[in-house]
Order: sequence, then structure tokens, then C-alpha cells
Amino acid sequence: MIRNLLFDLGGVIMDIERRNCVAAFDALGLPDADSFFGEYSQKGPFMLLEEGAISVDEFHNRMRAEFPHEVTDSQIDEAFLKFLTGIPVHRLEALRRLREHFGIYLLSNTNVIMWQSKIADEFTKEGRVREDYFDGMVTSFDAKALKPAPEIFIYAEKTLGIKPEETLFIDDSQRNLDAAAALGFNTLLVKPGEEFTEKIAACLER
Repeated sequence: MIRNLLFDLGGVIMDIERRNCVAAFDALGLPDADSFFGEYSQKGPFMLLEEGAISVDEFHNRMRAEFPHEVTDSQIDEAFLKFLTGIPVHRLEALRRLREHFGIYLLSNTNVIMWQSKIADEFTKEGRVREDYFDGMVTSFDAKALKPAPEIFIYAEKTLGIKPEETLFIDDSQRNLDAAAALGFNTLLVKPGEEFTEKIAACLER
């Protein structure tokens, strides 16, 4: 019996575009910007920020050291936020409908800069706030661990008070899903171009 839906954010609820971020850092003058960003995880200072290993100030200072010229905090943040393109309103509506029948939770590899700005803003499109759509949320920077590490799933289980066997974890990375499945979670892959609403409906009908 599935009682809970545990959502990834980027690539499932929020549309993302890695190339936009790489292009923005290229334009800002970051050498080999492409090497810092993976499809499902980041590297260097970006990774350390997402796993809560460094503060925002430390992140900015480490990033400045990567540039051959002076850049400001706001320039770094503006380029970083290009990774996120937005949340269509129909997905927010879908979350509200699903919450009438399931516990709705979030488990995201993300960082303080995005979480407190663009991500928070995208959840206000219906005149609500992010907390209105979820019964609980876990971020990598709070958990001090990144998917697919088992520690973040164990942290989510304890923090959210959910049982893996009663929970469907929805993500766009098979590697993350495999890690969750090894801990007893039910899993569902949402590929680029697919909508989680349709995939969830088909999964629960089986």
C-alpha cells in the first residue's frame, strides 16, 4: 500500500537546463565551466555547497579563486541560478490534488542559494508558498549528504517519519532510484519530457 509520494525536485517538479548554467559561467569567464556540472550532481565548490560542507560565503570565495578576474557574489549566483528554468503551474496543481490522497514529501539535492531564491519563488505562482505543497521536505544541505548516498534516504525516513515500503520515490536518475530501492523504497523513473502525474497514475494502477 503506497501511502506517501517522495519527490525529487529538479527534473521532476522543476524544469532544469544544465546548458544554460554552463553557458552563463562561460560568459562570466569561468575556465572549463562544463566540468563543474553533471546531469544529476555537481563537482567542486558546487558539490560542497549542496552537501552542506561549506557556507555560502565559503562557496563564493572558492568560486572567485577559479576565475582569472574579479567577479561578485551576485554575478556568481545569477549564473548558478540559470540551472533552473521553472515549475509549470499544472505541476503545482497536481501536487495539491495528490496531497488529498497521499502524504507528499520532497527529497532534493540542492543548495541554500537556489533554495532561498528561485526555488522558493517558483512555488508562489498560485499565491501559496513551498510549504503549502508538502507534508515534509529534506534537502541535501540539511542532511549533509547527497543522493545516491544511503545516508540521505535514511535521514529522510527518520526526519519525515515515513516507511520505505509505504513510499514511492520519484526521481529522474536511475542511480538514485537504485539506491532508494536497496533500502526498501518503491521507485518510479521520470525521464526528460515525461510528466510525473501520468507516470504515477500508471504506476499505481499496476
